[in-house]
Amino acid sequence: MPDRSPLARPFPDLPPLAGARPAVARARYKEWDRCDLTFVALDEGTAVAGVLTNSKCPSPEVEWCRKALTLGQARALVVNAGNSNAFTGNRGRAAVEAIAARAAAHLGCQPSDIFIASTGVIGVPLPIDKAEAGLDAAFAAPACDWLAAAEAIGTTDTFPKGAVQTAVIGGRMVTLAGIIKGSGMIAPDMATMLGFIFTDAAVEPGFLQQLLAAANRRTFSCITVDGDTSTSDTVLAFATGKAGNAPLASFDDAGADAFAAALEALCLKLAQLVVRDGEGASKFIEVQVTGATTDGSAHRIAMSIANSPLVKTAVAGEDANWGRVVMAVGKAGEPADRDKLSIRFGNTIVADGGCAVSGYDETPVAQHLKGEEVEIGVDLGLGAGRATVWTCDLTHGYISINADYRS
Repeated sequence: MPDRSPLARPFPDLPPLAGARPAVARARYKEWDRCDLTFVALDEGTAVAGVLTNSKCPSPEVEWCRKALTLGQARALVVNAGNSNAFTGNRGRAAVEAIAARAAAHLGCQPSDIFIASTGVIGVPLPIDKAEAGLDAAFAAPACDWLAAAEAIGTTDTFPKGAVQTAVIGGRMVTLAGIIKGSGMIAPDMATMLGFIFTDAAVEPGFLQQLLAAANRRTFSCITVDGDTSTSDTVLAFATGKAGNAPLASFDDAGADAFAAALEALCLKLAQLVVRDGEGASKFIEVQVTGATTDGSAHRIAMSIANSPLVKTAVAGEDANWGRVVMAVGKAGEPADRDKLSIRFGNTIVADGGCAVSGYDETPVAQHLKGEEVEIGVDLGLGAGRATVWTCDLTHGYISINADYRS
C-alpha cells in the first residue's frame, strides 16, 4: 500500500457473519506481492440489493450485476483488484461470464447468483486464466477475516476500510458489516467505488433495495474526491437471514426503522472513510448548505463547492478564500441571491449580505483551517432546503499518484 493517509482511521473489529464466508487469493492481475481476488460464499436464501454507477460507459461487471439484481438472490461475490475490465468489449464480457460460470459450478447454483466487481486500470481485458486460477485458489483457501478481504479489494487505497453496526429486530440482535475501497475517481452518481455490506438479518430483496437506495442518496452520493464518476462504481448489500428474525418486508414490520437507521449509519461511515483516503488528501472537508429553495438545489450547490479545484486548493493552503466559495455557488446554476448569501469557515461567519463581514477576526478561521477537519457553511437565505456533503483538499500528491497510475 502507498503511504498511509494522515486522515486514516483504524480498521474496526468486524465479527464473523453467519451465512457469509470470505476468502482471498492471488490472481496476480498486477506485479504485486499481495492477494487481489476476494471470494465471499453466501448461504442459500441470501437476499441482495445494489446501487450501480450511472456512467454511460460501465464495465461488464456493472452490466452483469444490474441484470442479476432483478432476481434478488445471491450465492457469492467475486471482487478483482488491479484490473477494472472496463471498456474491453466482448473480451471483458467473456471474462465476467467465465468467472460467474466457474463460481456457480463450485457452489452448485446459477451463474446469475454470482455477483462480480472489478477495479483498477481501464481498457485492459481481465485475463480469464488468471481469474480462474485465482478462483480455484480462493475455493481451497480457509475463511479469512474482513480485514484481509478489505485489504484485497484495494488499489490505490492507503488503508483498509470497514465499519460495523447493530440493530434489534423483534428482540433479536442483528449485525451489519461493511468493507469498501476507493481513493480516486470518486464522484459517485449512485454509490462510490466498490462497497460491500453483509448482514445476518432477514430482509426481503425489494425492501433491502428500497433501504439501500435511500441510504445511498444521503451517504455515498454525498461524497466526492475529484469529481470523476467511475465506470465501475458498485455498492452491494447481502442479507443472509441467519439471525433468525422475521423477514423485514416494509416499514410496518417491527424493527424495520432500527435496521434502516443502522444501514444508513454504516453507509455513512464507509462513505466518509473513502473521502479520508482521497488521493493525496490532508484535510477532510464537510460542506453544509442551508437556506436553498429545495434539498436538491442545496445538494447541487454543495457538490459544486466540494468539487471546485480552487476551493479544494485553498483549503490545502489553509487560505480562507471565501471568494472561491462564492464562485462555486454562482456557477452551480441553482437559485441564489448574492445579497442574501452568508459564508462561514468553522463557526466564524466571514461574508454576509453580499460582502465581507467588516472587521471579522481571522484568528479562529486560521486556526480552524490548520486542523485536519474543515467545515465550510453556506446559507442562501432563500428557503428551507439543506444538504451536507463531504470531500477532501487537493494537493500535489493527487497529481503524483494519478500521473504515474499505469506505470
